[in-house]
Amino acid sequence: MESPIHRLGDLFRQLGLPDDPASIEDFIASHRPLPAGVALADASFWTPSQAEFLREEISDDADWAELVDSLGAMLSR
Repeated sequence: MESPIHRLGDLFRQLGLPDDPASIEDFIASHRPLPAGVALADASFWTPSQAEFLREEISDDADWAELVDSLGAMLSR
């Protein structure tokens, strides 16, 4: 298995969010759980540009897609 290209902190930085471990934990804790049936990119807490980035990465199966999926799983728990 190859090492991921990006880390979770990199994704948060790309989204314009604080990327230190404590801030990431706080973000996940304060936005969890996503309502049933709501896709990550459709969550109400994203700006339009953040939501578009998340949508594009998943639909294009781009470099960030694995991390976007992981973030979605963390927020769904």
